[in-house]
Parts: sequence; structure tokens; C-alpha cells
Amino acid sequence: MSVSEYRLASAEELDLVKTFECGQCFRWNADADGVYTGAAYGHAAALWTRDGAVFIRTDAPLEFWREYFDLERDYDEISRSFIGKGGEYLDNCVAYGRGIRILRQEPWEALCSFIISQCNNIKRIKGIVERLCSEFGEELEFDGRRYYSFPGAQKLALLDEADLAPLRCGYRAAYIITAARAVAFGELDLQALTACPYAEAKKALLALNGVGEKVANCVVLFGLYHMEAFPIDVWIRRALRENFPADFDPATLGEYAGLAQQYIFYFARESGK
Repeated sequence: MSVSEYRLASAEELDLVKTFECGQCFRWNADADGVYTGAAYGHAAALWTRDGAVFIRTDAPLEFWREYFDLERDYDEISRSFIGKGGEYLDNCVAYGRGIRILRQEPWEALCSFIISQCNNIKRIKGIVERLCSEFGEELEFDGRRYYSFPGAQKLALLDEADLAPLRCGYRAAYIITAARAVAFGELDLQALTACPYAEAKKALLALNGVGEKVANCVVLFGLYHMEAFPIDVWIRRALRENFPADFDPATLGEYAGLAQQYIFYFARESGK
């Protein structure tokens, strides 16, 4: 398959560092020159920023990546809607996080990845996910390097917990196999959950063994595209406790509360380093 280079977006529209380092994805990594490489939906790519623009080298059409990075949505207008809804702290988070995009990740990849993420740190999550892909994904050749696709639920459903031992993912192995079988055998239709109401999608995910409130909300936001979801982890809980009124309800942020959550998460984590 031929590889092409495109101008993807302005650096204001899409900040690669903020988007890839805000905790929503685990398969994109930067080299010493700030070039990010990774794979999505079976396509590998390299992305970098130059002269105020983001460029991409890939074997997939430009339109595919514009959809993946949600570039047709007006994030500036959405961001303006948050101003004044969470006091000065949220206003600061919005300003600091501008350039974050909510990726349109493959639903099964998001579910499996966030099952792995529970009680885990980002470095270790990335390691487990990469081992999962190299062990069970399809090999992708790109720019002389070897990448791997994310293994489908159908393939993982045929495995046992012992088969996941090379991943070193501990108790999460049982949850991965359970989720894979639910998806592969039609008990959980992830594509249908992208179209149903947010609460219904979340309820369906919570029925899975090993999926709690935080993981369900992450999957609903990052894999099912319900942007009103507002995952609460340790960083968000601390930010809400220390910087928002006790009666603050994230639902008041509206249908794009999930984007506000990413602004808060990124600001809280970066300022807390």
C-alpha cells in the first residue's frame, strides 16, 4: 500500500502532545524529535508539527485521519461554552488544554485498553497494550518498521487466561477474556452502543465483570463517542474537591462535558508533576 504525506490540521486545532498525552489513548509514542508513531484501525502513521501545522505520513486516506482526530467538529465553539461554568479554575483548564481532540477510537480497542488501565499507570498500560498487539495483532509494515494492529475481540475470545500470561497484566486477564467473549458472541454490541443514549451505553458496559464506573465512562467517552460522559479518576476527583464548589455537577457542562474533563485532567496532571 502506498504511503503519502499530508497536512492534517493547524497546530492550534490539533496539539499532538496534549492529545496523545491526556490519558485517552495508549498506542502513540513520540521519538526524540517529537514525531509520534502508532496505529489505529489497522493503519500505521507518523505525525509531527512543523511551521504551525500538523503533518501526517500514512497509508490511509487523509479523510480517515480527519475523522479519527474529530477535526470536523468546532472545538473552539465548544470550549467557549465552558467559560463561566466552573469558575476561574475551569477557565484556566480550558485555556491550558486548547488543542486537545477527543479521538474516535475503535470501540473494542477502547474497551480492552481501559480494562487494562484500571489500578494502573500510563507507562505500564502502554507496555501491556503493546505486548497484547505484538502477541495477537496483525503485523503492519510501515516506513521500514514493524507495527501491529489491535487484536479483535473474536481472536481474543478463543483464548484462555493462561494465554495472556506474556502480557503480565495480572487479574485483568480474566476481565479481558470475559469482555472479548461478550463482544465476539454478540452479547455486547459495541457499535449499537455508539447510537443509543449515554446512560444505556454505560449500563450495558457496567454489566461486564471487571468494568466499574470509571472504566465504563472512559469507554463511553473515548470508544463510543458519547461526549457527555465525565470519567472521574484520582486526578479529576482531586481537582473537583480542591477547585470546585462541593455541589458542582459535571452534567451542567452539557453534551460536551467529556471534553471539559480532558481539559481538567491534563491541567491537573501537568501542574501536579
